[in-house]
Amino acid sequence: MKSESCYKSTISEVFGVNVFNDSVMRERLPKETYKALKRTIELGLPLEANVAEVVANAMKDWAIEKGATHYTHWFQPLNGVTAEKHDSFISPTSDGKAITEFSGKELIKGESDASSFPSGGLRATFEARGYTVWDCTSPAFLKEDEGGVTLYIPTAFCSYTGEALDKKTPLLRSMEALSNQALRVLKLFGNTTAKRVIPTVGPEQEYFIVDKEIYNKRKDLVFTGRTLFGSKPPKGQELEDHYYGSIKERIASFMRELDIELWKLGVSAKTKHNEVAPAQHEIATIYTDANTATDHNQIVMDTLKKVAYRHNLVCLLHEKPFAGVNGSGKHNNWSLSTDDGQNLLDPGKTPHENAQFLVFLCAVIKSIDKYADLLRVSAANVGNDHRLGANEAPPAILSIFLGEQLTEVLNQLGNGVEAKAVKQKEELKIGVTTLPKLHKDITDRNRTSPFAFTGNKFEFRMVPSSASIADANTVLNTIVAESLKEIADRLEKADDFNAEVENILKEIVKNHKRIIFNGDGYSNEWILEAENRGLANIKSTVEASKALITDKAIELFENHNVLSRDELYSRYEILLESYIKQINIEALTMLDMAKRQILPAAIKFTGEIAKTINEIKNTGISVDISVQEELLCELSKVLTSFKNNIAVLENTNLKASEIEENIYEKACFYKDKVFTAMQSLREDADKLETMVDEKLWPIPTYGELLFNI
Repeated sequence: MKSESCYKSTISEVFGVNVFNDSVMRERLPKETYKALKRTIELGLPLEANVAEVVANAMKDWAIEKGATHYTHWFQPLNGVTAEKHDSFISPTSDGKAITEFSGKELIKGESDASSFPSGGLRATFEARGYTVWDCTSPAFLKEDEGGVTLYIPTAFCSYTGEALDKKTPLLRSMEALSNQALRVLKLFGNTTAKRVIPTVGPEQEYFIVDKEIYNKRKDLVFTGRTLFGSKPPKGQELEDHYYGSIKERIASFMRELDIELWKLGVSAKTKHNEVAPAQHEIATIYTDANTATDHNQIVMDTLKKVAYRHNLVCLLHEKPFAGVNGSGKHNNWSLSTDDGQNLLDPGKTPHENAQFLVFLCAVIKSIDKYADLLRVSAANVGNDHRLGANEAPPAILSIFLGEQLTEVLNQLGNGVEAKAVKQKEELKIGVTTLPKLHKDITDRNRTSPFAFTGNKFEFRMVPSSASIADANTVLNTIVAESLKEIADRLEKADDFNAEVENILKEIVKNHKRIIFNGDGYSNEWILEAENRGLANIKSTVEASKALITDKAIELFENHNVLSRDELYSRYEILLESYIKQINIEALTMLDMAKRQILPAAIKFTGEIAKTINEIKNTGISVDISVQEELLCELSKVLTSFKNNIAVLENTNLKASEIEENIYEKACFYKDKVFTAMQSLREDADKLETMVDEKLWPIPTYGELLFNI
């Protein structure tokens, strides 16, 4: 729903107008109710029923004044997207009319069919009851579209027996666990004012935009989100002319409306630009707490698709929609802040003297090294298997980039010598007198690192573009909470606090420095060196899945009350089920396109060549027709191979579907056999595309998809 009036408004007038935010609550709620709700939000205190009743009434009045007729409990089930069931505010009266009502009970609790969402065995089909529970720490908002105005209430989703059936609940648990352990450490350093430590996140979202009319002619894009066939166009990203290039008007118009829609929802869309690959773009939002950032990123992905559609465009969030050009990821910028305004990962001007910073930094380093497999699985899905380690994204090997300054500080600590001042900011000498003087950053950036320190935060670059950031942040929060717990346990018992801090830092550097790597993560040399260091190279989702059900993982998540054994096993099952189903859908789509589109087109073209050869021969004129005959022979060979590979994929996929005993073995079969058969079929099809008359080729080409906007 385009709003031209919004285009003419200032950002400050538009931003947050559709959010039941703090200013709206302060204005509409009684003072005591507002204070009670704020205590719940900021201190984690239980929400009282009478408070919910007042809030519900105020929320309803605000929403109806803005045109809302319905509300929905908005949640994030384990299928990775969002879910919503809409209910109207209408309540019939005895005189045949209706009034609008919305109670505290309706605000706090909703009900959904838990067996209809992925549960990984937590719910049987006949056990249907599940509950949505209001998450008051993430603000409610209004969505406007062709269906009208609806009040969206962020909620958690759990089963009748209390297990988490969503991505929000474990995230909230992990945030609480991290805050508890970080506060223990802070108090030992003399901080008595902080009441909470908050993981803050700023995600960068990459995506592709293609023309809707062309998209609709590609069954593979419609059914799977990626192109299963397609030869490389004459031009791709070789000239590096798309990255940060001038934004085309049609895309700029789409981005303009996207910004407005997101600002109205309180999503701080900050940066937009062309990405490396043709037709690829990026949007970044400003930092907020991990829970709200996760909700906002789900809103971003949903809004990208809806706004693109209004402009006769389609947004592709798949990690690798096109072979041969860069895929899409999501950079998860993660840091730690206190509620009294301190960034715990800010090194300051003298990091070698900042013991508190060094403790938190080393806690992160230890966490990433010790639980690299868990962080890797948090970024695993079918699409990302095409991307990670493919010289366009971070390698599948976890490592940390720290830069020269911090690496030198840690080396000094690890060697048991007193850390001394190291490299400071230098003036950047450009050589043009009219340009202003600049001070360059202490260290360069490393775009090949999967987990890079970038000043006062870490950038986790493995996250899939189509995935919720909840999984990655749940793991990050939990593993860092564990390291901080171990540090706090030691420091609380120490007779000499400073000496124990020094011992802890020295031990962590010595035991976990293998994870620090400042070089080229794309190089073959790094793969060999990482192996020598004992770092795992987990290349596929199937391999990564096992990390969820190790004794180490179960102990970690249960100790911090983030996920139970059953909840972890459910996520393991769901990850493999999703992998199997998506590969199966891709295989079936390939077979459909191959048999009903590509094969007939190639046969028709060979027939035309054969007809031409016969017509020339029938003239009785002695003419060299070797070119036509060679082309027909070559086409026939590829066509025969193509037809044989159709049969191979069909049979292989059928065998895969018959495996029932072990879900891991079944996933391995799809990875090793079905996907391999798909690749062979694609190779033949892509050869045929370069040979068949383009007027006969049945599907739009990469050139049309990537450059026709």
